[in-house]
Amino acid sequence: MKDKYRALFKSIVKSYYDENFEETIEQILSEHKLDREEFCKIISSLCGTNITYSSNFIEELKKAIKCYNKDEKIINKVTSCSHECKNGDKTPCEKSCPFDAIFIHKDKKHTSIDEDKCTDCGFCVDACPSGSIMDTVQFLPLANILKSDSPVIAIVAPAITGQFGDNITMEQLRASFKKIGFTDMIEVAFFADMLTLKEAVEFDSHVKDKKDLVITSCCCPMWVGMLRRKYNNLVKHVSPSVSPMTAGGRVLKKLNPECKVVFIGPCIAKKAEAKEKDIVGDIDFVLTFTETKDIFDALNIDPSKIEGDASTEYASKGGRLYARTGGVSIAVGEAVEKMFPEKKELFKPIQANGVKECKELLNRAEKGEVSANFIEGMGCIGGCVGGPKVLIPKEKGRDKINAFAENSEIKVSIDSKCMDKILELLDINSLEDFKNAEEIELLERRF
Repeated sequence: MKDKYRALFKSIVKSYYDENFEETIEQILSEHKLDREEFCKIISSLCGTNITYSSNFIEELKKAIKCYNKDEKIINKVTSCSHECKNGDKTPCEKSCPFDAIFIHKDKKHTSIDEDKCTDCGFCVDACPSGSIMDTVQFLPLANILKSDSPVIAIVAPAITGQFGDNITMEQLRASFKKIGFTDMIEVAFFADMLTLKEAVEFDSHVKDKKDLVITSCCCPMWVGMLRRKYNNLVKHVSPSVSPMTAGGRVLKKLNPECKVVFIGPCIAKKAEAKEKDIVGDIDFVLTFTETKDIFDALNIDPSKIEGDASTEYASKGGRLYARTGGVSIAVGEAVEKMFPEKKELFKPIQANGVKECKELLNRAEKGEVSANFIEGMGCIGGCVGGPKVLIPKEKGRDKINAFAENSEIKVSIDSKCMDKILELLDINSLEDFKNAEEIELLERRF
Protein backbone atom coordinates (compact mmCIF):
# COMPACT_ATOMS: atom_id res chain seq x y z
CA MET A 1 0.00 0.00 0.00
CA LYS A 2 1.36 3.41 -1.01
CA ASP A 3 1.62 6.12 1.63
CA LYS A 4 -1.02 8.13 -0.26
CA TYR A 5 -3.62 5.46 0.56
CA ARG A 6 -2.72 4.80 4.19
CA ALA A 7 -4.87 7.53 5.77
CA LEU A 8 -7.82 6.34 3.71
CA PHE A 9 -7.24 2.75 4.85
CA LYS A 10 -7.10 3.80 8.50
CA SER A 11 -10.43 5.61 8.14
CA ILE A 12 -12.01 2.53 6.60
CA VAL A 13 -10.69 0.22 9.33
CA LYS A 14 -11.85 2.52 12.12
CA SER A 15 -15.30 2.82 10.58
CA TYR A 16 -15.60 -0.97 10.30
CA TYR A 17 -14.84 -1.45 13.99
CA ASP A 18 -17.01 1.54 14.98
CA GLU A 19 -19.86 0.10 12.86
CA ASN A 20 -20.37 3.19 10.74
CA PHE A 21 -18.73 1.76 7.61
CA GLU A 22 -21.50 2.60 5.16
CA GLU A 23 -21.73 6.22 6.28
CA THR A 24 -17.95 6.62 6.12
CA ILE A 25 -17.69 5.23 2.57
CA GLU A 26 -20.52 7.53 1.45
CA GLN A 27 -18.70 10.51 2.92
CA ILE A 28 -15.36 9.49 1.38
CA LEU A 29 -16.96 9.13 -2.06
CA SER A 30 -18.66 12.52 -1.79
CA GLU A 31 -15.49 14.34 -0.75
CA HIS A 32 -13.12 13.06 -3.41
CA LYS A 33 -12.97 14.54 -6.90
CA LEU A 34 -11.05 11.73 -8.55
CA ASP A 35 -12.54 9.66 -11.33
CA ARG A 36 -15.38 7.78 -9.61
CA GLU A 37 -14.66 4.44 -11.28
CA GLU A 38 -10.96 4.56 -10.45
CA PHE A 39 -11.54 5.75 -6.90
CA CYS A 40 -13.97 2.90 -6.28
CA LYS A 41 -11.25 0.46 -7.43
CA ILE A 42 -8.92 1.95 -4.82
CA ILE A 43 -11.51 1.65 -2.04
CA SER A 44 -12.36 -1.88 -3.12
CA SER A 45 -8.70 -2.92 -3.03
CA LEU A 46 -8.29 -1.46 0.47
CA CYS A 47 -11.31 -3.53 1.53
CA GLY A 48 -9.89 -6.79 0.16
CA THR A 49 -12.27 -7.02 -2.80
CA ASN A 50 -12.33 -6.34 -6.55
CA ILE A 51 -15.72 -4.61 -6.78
CA THR A 52 -16.10 -2.06 -9.58
CA TYR A 53 -18.16 1.13 -9.54
CA SER A 54 -21.92 0.90 -9.81
CA SER A 55 -24.98 2.72 -8.48
CA ASN A 56 -25.11 0.06 -5.75
CA PHE A 57 -21.37 0.10 -5.01
CA ILE A 58 -21.52 0.26 -1.19
CA GLU A 59 -23.97 -2.61 -0.84
CA GLU A 60 -21.97 -4.76 -3.25
CA LEU A 61 -18.79 -3.86 -1.36
CA LYS A 62 -20.30 -4.89 1.99
CA LYS A 63 -21.47 -8.18 0.50
CA ALA A 64 -18.07 -8.91 -1.05
CA ILE A 65 -16.31 -8.27 2.28
CA LYS A 66 -18.59 -10.72 4.09
CA CYS A 67 -18.34 -13.31 1.29
CA TYR A 68 -14.59 -13.03 0.78
CA ASN A 69 -13.31 -14.74 -2.36
CA LYS A 70 -9.82 -16.19 -1.88
CA ASP A 71 -9.39 -16.55 -5.65
CA GLU A 72 -9.38 -12.80 -6.27
CA LYS A 73 -6.32 -11.31 -7.97
CA ILE A 74 -3.84 -9.79 -5.54
CA ILE A 75 -2.22 -7.24 -7.86
CA ASN A 76 -4.44 -4.91 -9.87
CA LYS A 77 -4.10 -1.82 -12.01
CA VAL A 78 -6.50 0.61 -10.32
CA THR A 79 -5.84 3.93 -12.08
CA SER A 80 -4.50 5.13 -15.40
CA CYS A 81 -1.03 6.64 -15.53
CA SER A 82 0.75 9.30 -17.59
CA HIS A 83 4.09 7.50 -18.08
CA GLU A 84 5.90 10.57 -16.79
CA CYS A 85 7.87 8.10 -14.66
CA LYS A 86 9.37 6.45 -17.77
CA ASN A 87 13.17 6.48 -17.79
CA GLY A 88 14.61 5.05 -21.00
CA ASP A 89 12.69 2.28 -22.68
CA LYS A 90 10.81 1.05 -19.61
CA THR A 91 8.71 2.34 -16.73
CA PRO A 92 9.72 1.52 -13.13
CA CYS A 93 6.98 -1.11 -12.91
CA GLU A 94 8.24 -2.81 -16.09
CA LYS A 95 11.79 -2.84 -14.77
CA SER A 96 10.71 -4.26 -11.42
CA CYS A 97 8.89 -7.32 -12.75
CA PRO A 98 11.02 -10.50 -12.60
CA PHE A 99 8.66 -12.27 -15.00
CA ASP A 100 8.15 -9.61 -17.71
CA ALA A 101 4.43 -9.45 -16.94
CA ILE A 102 4.06 -5.68 -17.40
CA PHE A 103 4.08 -4.08 -20.83
CA ILE A 104 3.20 -0.78 -22.52
CA HIS A 105 0.57 -0.41 -25.19
CA LYS A 106 2.40 1.98 -27.51
CA ASP A 107 -0.75 3.04 -29.34
CA LYS A 108 -2.82 3.59 -26.18
CA LYS A 109 0.15 4.74 -24.08
CA HIS A 110 -0.76 2.84 -20.96
CA THR A 111 0.61 -0.13 -19.05
CA SER A 112 -1.11 -3.45 -18.64
CA ILE A 113 -0.46 -6.58 -16.61
CA ASP A 114 -0.25 -9.87 -18.48
CA GLU A 115 -2.33 -12.12 -16.22
CA ASP A 116 -0.74 -15.26 -17.68
CA LYS A 117 2.75 -14.14 -16.70
CA CYS A 118 1.91 -12.31 -13.47
CA THR A 119 2.71 -14.22 -10.26
CA ASP A 120 1.29 -11.54 -7.93
CA CYS A 121 4.77 -11.04 -6.47
CA GLY A 122 4.04 -7.35 -5.84
CA PHE A 123 7.37 -5.85 -6.89
CA CYS A 124 5.49 -3.50 -9.22
CA VAL A 125 3.36 -2.14 -6.36
CA ASP A 126 6.43 -0.81 -4.63
CA ALA A 127 8.00 0.39 -7.88
CA CYS A 128 5.00 2.36 -9.19
CA PRO A 129 5.50 6.00 -8.13
CA SER A 130 1.88 7.02 -8.76
CA GLY A 131 0.07 4.27 -6.87
CA SER A 132 -1.61 3.07 -10.06
CA ILE A 133 -0.93 -0.55 -9.11
CA MET A 134 -2.23 -1.86 -5.78
CA ASP A 135 -2.34 -5.08 -3.82
CA THR A 136 -5.58 -6.01 -2.11
CA VAL A 137 -5.63 -5.58 1.67
CA GLN A 138 -7.29 -8.57 3.32
CA PHE A 139 -8.06 -7.12 6.73
CA LEU A 140 -11.74 -6.24 6.47
CA PRO A 141 -12.80 -9.79 5.49
CA LEU A 142 -10.64 -10.98 8.39
CA ALA A 143 -12.21 -8.46 10.78
CA ASN A 144 -15.54 -10.27 10.53
CA ILE A 145 -13.89 -13.42 11.86
CA LEU A 146 -11.94 -11.57 14.55
CA LYS A 147 -15.24 -10.28 15.90
CA SER A 148 -16.60 -13.84 16.16
CA ASP A 149 -15.76 -16.64 18.59
CA SER A 150 -13.58 -18.50 16.07
CA PRO A 151 -9.95 -19.08 17.12
CA VAL A 152 -7.65 -16.94 14.95
CA ILE A 153 -3.86 -17.25 15.24
CA ALA A 154 -1.46 -14.58 14.03
CA ILE A 155 1.82 -16.11 12.85
CA VAL A 156 4.50 -13.44 12.51
CA ALA A 157 7.48 -13.53 10.17
CA PRO A 158 10.96 -13.58 11.76
CA ALA A 159 11.57 -10.15 10.24
CA ILE A 160 9.07 -8.60 12.66
CA THR A 161 11.77 -7.94 15.26
CA GLY A 162 12.26 -4.18 15.63
CA GLN A 163 9.64 -3.26 13.03
CA PHE A 164 7.19 -1.67 15.47
CA GLY A 165 9.72 0.03 17.71
CA ASP A 166 13.25 -0.46 19.01
CA ASN A 167 12.22 -1.91 22.35
CA ILE A 168 8.93 -3.62 21.48
CA THR A 169 9.01 -7.22 22.73
CA MET A 170 7.33 -10.31 21.29
CA GLU A 171 5.23 -10.35 24.43
CA GLN A 172 3.96 -6.82 23.74
CA LEU A 173 3.22 -7.71 20.13
CA ARG A 174 1.26 -10.78 21.26
CA ALA A 175 -0.84 -8.63 23.59
CA SER A 176 -1.36 -6.07 20.81
CA PHE A 177 -2.65 -8.70 18.39
CA LYS A 178 -5.02 -9.97 21.04
CA LYS A 179 -6.45 -6.44 21.35
CA ILE A 180 -7.36 -6.58 17.66
CA GLY A 181 -9.19 -9.85 18.28
CA PHE A 182 -6.59 -12.56 17.64
CA THR A 183 -6.59 -15.58 19.93
CA ASP A 184 -2.79 -15.81 20.01
CA MET A 185 0.43 -14.87 18.21
CA ILE A 186 3.19 -17.36 17.29
CA GLU A 187 6.62 -16.78 15.75
CA VAL A 188 7.00 -18.33 12.30
CA ALA A 189 10.62 -18.88 13.35
CA PHE A 190 9.41 -22.00 15.17
CA PHE A 191 8.14 -23.52 11.93
CA ALA A 192 11.36 -22.44 10.23
CA ASP A 193 13.10 -24.53 12.91
CA MET A 194 11.02 -27.49 11.86
CA LEU A 195 12.05 -27.07 8.24
CA THR A 196 15.67 -26.62 9.28
CA LEU A 197 15.62 -30.14 10.71
CA LYS A 198 13.98 -31.43 7.55
CA GLU A 199 16.50 -29.82 5.19
CA ALA A 200 19.44 -30.92 7.34
CA VAL A 201 18.22 -34.51 6.97
CA GLU A 202 17.80 -33.95 3.21
CA PHE A 203 21.33 -32.61 2.96
CA ASP A 204 22.67 -35.68 4.72
CA SER A 205 20.68 -37.98 2.44
CA HIS A 206 21.35 -36.30 -0.89
CA VAL A 207 24.80 -34.79 -0.64
CA LYS A 208 27.40 -37.55 -0.66
CA ASP A 209 30.25 -35.72 -2.34
CA LYS A 210 31.18 -32.28 -3.71
CA LYS A 211 29.24 -32.82 -6.96
CA ASP A 212 25.85 -33.18 -5.26
CA LEU A 213 23.55 -30.20 -4.78
CA VAL A 214 20.61 -29.02 -2.66
CA ILE A 215 18.63 -25.85 -3.43
CA THR A 216 16.54 -24.66 -0.50
CA SER A 217 12.94 -23.74 -1.23
CA CYS A 218 12.36 -22.11 2.15
CA CYS A 219 11.04 -18.59 2.65
CA CYS A 220 10.92 -16.75 -0.64
CA PRO A 221 8.02 -17.19 -3.11
CA MET A 222 9.86 -15.14 -5.74
CA TRP A 223 12.83 -17.54 -5.55
CA VAL A 224 10.52 -20.53 -5.92
CA GLY A 225 8.58 -18.85 -8.74
CA MET A 226 11.79 -18.09 -10.64
CA LEU A 227 13.00 -21.68 -10.29
CA ARG A 228 9.69 -23.14 -11.46
CA ARG A 229 9.21 -20.77 -14.40
CA LYS A 230 12.71 -20.19 -15.75
CA TYR A 231 15.06 -22.86 -14.37
CA ASN A 232 13.27 -26.16 -14.84
CA ASN A 233 16.56 -28.01 -15.13
CA LEU A 234 17.35 -27.15 -11.53
CA VAL A 235 14.00 -28.11 -10.01
CA LYS A 236 15.20 -31.68 -9.39
CA HIS A 237 17.70 -30.26 -6.89
CA VAL A 238 15.10 -28.18 -5.00
CA SER A 239 14.07 -29.27 -1.52
CA PRO A 240 10.35 -30.15 -1.55
CA SER A 241 9.81 -28.17 1.65
CA VAL A 242 6.93 -25.75 2.03
CA SER A 243 7.74 -22.28 3.30
CA PRO A 244 7.79 -21.63 7.06
CA MET A 245 4.54 -19.66 6.60
CA THR A 246 2.77 -22.62 5.00
CA ALA A 247 4.24 -25.05 7.52
CA GLY A 248 2.83 -22.86 10.29
CA GLY A 249 -0.64 -22.91 8.80
CA ARG A 250 -0.62 -26.66 8.21
CA VAL A 251 0.75 -27.58 11.62
CA LEU A 252 -1.64 -25.32 13.53
CA LYS A 253 -4.64 -26.59 11.58
CA LYS A 254 -3.52 -30.17 12.12
CA LEU A 255 -3.48 -29.53 15.87
CA ASN A 256 -6.68 -27.45 15.82
CA PRO A 257 -8.78 -27.89 12.64
CA GLU A 258 -11.16 -25.14 13.74
CA CYS A 259 -8.59 -22.35 13.84
CA LYS A 260 -7.90 -19.67 11.24
CA VAL A 261 -4.30 -18.70 10.55
CA VAL A 262 -3.12 -15.25 9.50
CA PHE A 263 0.43 -14.55 8.34
CA ILE A 264 1.97 -11.16 9.21
CA GLY A 265 5.08 -10.26 7.24
CA PRO A 266 7.00 -7.85 4.98
CA CYS A 267 6.07 -9.45 1.68
CA ILE A 268 3.20 -8.92 -0.79
CA ALA A 269 4.14 -12.15 -2.59
CA LYS A 270 3.03 -14.14 0.45
CA LYS A 271 -0.56 -13.15 -0.41
CA ALA A 272 -0.08 -14.91 -3.74
CA GLU A 273 1.66 -17.92 -2.19
CA ALA A 274 -1.30 -18.47 0.14
CA LYS A 275 -3.66 -18.92 -2.82
CA GLU A 276 -1.55 -21.36 -4.84
CA LYS A 277 -3.50 -24.51 -5.70
CA ASP A 278 -1.50 -26.91 -3.52
CA ILE A 279 -1.41 -24.47 -0.58
CA VAL A 280 -4.81 -22.72 -0.63
CA GLY A 281 -6.58 -23.18 2.70
CA ASP A 282 -3.37 -23.53 4.73
CA ILE A 283 -3.22 -19.77 5.34
CA ASP A 284 -6.50 -17.89 5.56
CA PHE A 285 -5.25 -14.30 5.29
CA VAL A 286 -1.99 -12.40 4.82
CA LEU A 287 -1.23 -8.94 6.19
CA THR A 288 1.92 -6.88 5.70
CA PHE A 289 3.81 -5.02 8.40
CA THR A 290 2.68 -1.71 6.88
CA GLU A 291 -0.96 -2.77 6.95
CA THR A 292 -0.61 -4.02 10.52
CA LYS A 293 0.91 -0.72 11.65
CA ASP A 294 -2.01 1.15 10.12
CA ILE A 295 -4.49 -1.20 11.81
CA PHE A 296 -2.82 -0.58 15.18
CA ASP A 297 -3.00 3.18 14.54
CA ALA A 298 -6.63 3.08 13.43
CA LEU A 299 -7.64 1.18 16.57
CA ASN A 300 -5.43 3.27 18.90
CA ILE A 301 -3.21 0.32 19.82
CA ASP A 302 0.33 1.30 20.85
CA PRO A 303 2.44 -1.84 21.50
CA SER A 304 4.99 0.18 23.49
CA LYS A 305 2.37 1.04 26.09
CA ILE A 306 0.86 -2.44 26.44
CA GLU A 307 1.83 -4.96 29.11
CA GLY A 308 3.32 -8.00 27.45
CA ASP A 309 1.65 -11.40 27.26
CA ALA A 310 4.47 -13.81 28.04
CA SER A 311 5.05 -17.32 26.77
CA THR A 312 7.77 -19.93 27.13
CA GLU A 313 10.77 -19.69 24.81
CA TYR A 314 10.21 -21.94 21.78
CA ALA A 315 11.98 -20.49 18.69
CA SER A 316 15.71 -20.90 18.08
CA LYS A 317 18.50 -18.63 16.93
CA GLY A 318 18.50 -20.39 13.55
CA GLY A 319 14.77 -19.99 12.92
CA ARG A 320 14.91 -16.29 13.74
CA LEU A 321 17.83 -15.78 11.34
CA TYR A 322 15.63 -16.83 8.42
CA ALA A 323 14.67 -13.15 8.24
CA ARG A 324 17.89 -12.10 6.50
CA THR A 325 20.09 -13.25 3.67
CA GLY A 326 22.27 -16.16 4.76
CA GLY A 327 20.03 -17.05 7.69
CA VAL A 328 18.71 -20.28 6.17
CA SER A 329 22.25 -21.36 5.35
CA ILE A 330 23.42 -20.67 8.91
CA ALA A 331 20.46 -22.51 10.44
CA VAL A 332 20.77 -25.60 8.21
CA GLY A 333 24.57 -25.59 8.45
CA GLU A 334 24.52 -25.55 12.26
CA ALA A 335 21.87 -28.27 12.29
CA VAL A 336 23.96 -30.42 9.95
CA GLU A 337 27.00 -29.93 12.21
CA LYS A 338 24.98 -30.91 15.28
CA MET A 339 23.04 -33.81 13.74
CA PHE A 340 25.55 -35.15 11.21
CA PRO A 341 29.01 -33.98 12.36
CA GLU A 342 30.71 -36.11 9.72
CA LYS A 343 29.09 -33.84 7.05
CA LYS A 344 30.27 -30.58 8.60
CA GLU A 345 33.16 -30.02 6.22
CA LEU A 346 31.07 -31.00 3.20
CA PHE A 347 28.46 -28.28 3.75
CA LYS A 348 29.30 -25.41 1.35
CA PRO A 349 26.56 -22.76 1.18
CA ILE A 350 26.11 -19.82 -1.18
CA GLN A 351 23.46 -17.10 -1.21
CA ALA A 352 21.93 -14.73 -3.73
CA ASN A 353 20.69 -11.30 -2.67
CA GLY A 354 17.92 -9.69 -4.74
CA VAL A 355 16.40 -10.61 -8.11
CA LYS A 356 19.50 -9.76 -10.16
CA GLU A 357 21.82 -11.90 -8.03
CA CYS A 358 19.27 -14.74 -7.93
CA LYS A 359 19.21 -14.86 -11.73
CA GLU A 360 23.00 -14.71 -11.98
CA LEU A 361 23.45 -17.50 -9.41
CA LEU A 362 20.88 -19.78 -11.00
CA ASN A 363 22.41 -19.21 -14.44
CA ARG A 364 25.77 -20.29 -13.05
CA ALA A 365 24.20 -23.29 -11.31
CA GLU A 366 22.62 -24.41 -14.59
CA LYS A 367 26.05 -24.33 -16.22
CA GLY A 368 27.65 -26.24 -13.34
CA GLU A 369 29.79 -23.24 -12.42
CA VAL A 370 28.85 -23.14 -8.71
CA SER A 371 31.21 -24.86 -6.28
CA ALA A 372 28.74 -24.68 -3.37
CA ASN A 373 26.26 -27.48 -2.60
CA PHE A 374 23.58 -25.59 -0.64
CA ILE A 375 22.02 -22.72 -2.58
CA GLU A 376 19.86 -20.08 -0.91
CA GLY A 377 18.09 -17.23 -2.70
CA MET A 378 16.13 -14.21 -1.48
CA GLY A 379 14.19 -12.02 -3.89
CA CYS A 380 14.65 -8.89 -1.78
CA ILE A 381 18.07 -7.37 -1.12
CA GLY A 382 18.97 -8.23 2.45
CA GLY A 383 16.35 -10.97 2.62
CA CYS A 384 12.96 -10.50 4.27
CA VAL A 385 14.28 -7.53 6.29
CA GLY A 386 14.51 -5.78 2.90
CA GLY A 387 10.96 -6.66 1.90
CA PRO A 388 8.73 -4.03 0.27
CA LYS A 389 6.51 -3.64 3.33
CA VAL A 390 9.04 -3.32 6.14
CA LEU A 391 8.82 -0.36 8.51
CA ILE A 392 12.53 0.17 9.15
CA PRO A 393 15.65 0.23 6.92
CA LYS A 394 16.94 -3.23 6.01
CA GLU A 395 20.30 -2.60 7.70
CA LYS A 396 18.60 -1.81 10.99
CA GLY A 397 16.26 -4.78 10.53
CA ARG A 398 19.25 -7.08 9.99
CA ASP A 399 20.99 -5.80 13.12
CA LYS A 400 17.81 -6.23 15.19
CA ILE A 401 17.38 -9.79 13.92
CA ASN A 402 21.02 -10.68 14.59
CA ALA A 403 20.80 -9.42 18.18
CA PHE A 404 17.46 -11.11 18.86
CA ALA A 405 18.69 -14.39 17.39
CA GLU A 406 21.95 -14.38 19.33
CA ASN A 407 20.03 -13.84 22.58
CA SER A 408 17.81 -16.86 21.94
CA GLU A 409 17.89 -19.49 24.68
CA ILE A 410 17.69 -22.21 22.02
CA LYS A 411 20.53 -22.08 19.50
CA VAL A 412 19.77 -25.07 17.24
CA SER A 413 16.27 -26.41 16.69
CA ILE A 414 17.27 -29.99 17.46
CA ASP A 415 17.73 -28.89 21.09
CA SER A 416 14.19 -27.52 21.50
CA LYS A 417 11.99 -29.43 23.97
CA CYS A 418 8.96 -27.62 22.61
CA MET A 419 9.87 -28.85 19.12
CA ASP A 420 10.08 -32.41 20.43
CA LYS A 421 6.55 -32.14 21.86
CA ILE A 422 5.02 -30.70 18.69
CA LEU A 423 6.75 -33.22 16.42
CA GLU A 424 5.46 -36.01 18.65
CA LEU A 425 1.92 -34.68 18.20
CA LEU A 426 2.54 -34.80 14.44
CA ASP A 427 3.78 -38.42 14.68
CA ILE A 428 7.33 -37.43 13.75
CA ASN A 429 9.34 -39.18 16.41
CA SER A 430 12.83 -39.55 14.95
CA LEU A 431 15.19 -38.25 12.31
CA GLU A 432 14.34 -41.32 10.28
CA ASP A 433 10.73 -40.15 10.16
CA PHE A 434 11.94 -37.06 8.25
CA LYS A 435 12.96 -39.45 5.46
CA ASN A 436 9.49 -40.97 5.30
CA ALA A 437 7.30 -39.18 2.75
CA GLU A 438 4.10 -40.14 4.55
CA GLU A 439 5.33 -38.88 7.91
CA ILE A 440 6.41 -35.47 6.64
CA GLU A 441 3.69 -34.93 4.02
CA LEU A 442 2.55 -31.94 6.07
CA LEU A 443 5.86 -30.18 5.42
CA GLU A 444 6.18 -30.83 1.71
CA ARG A 445 4.93 -29.72 -1.67
CA ARG A 446 5.81 -30.91 -5.16
CA PHE A 447 7.50 -28.60 -7.65
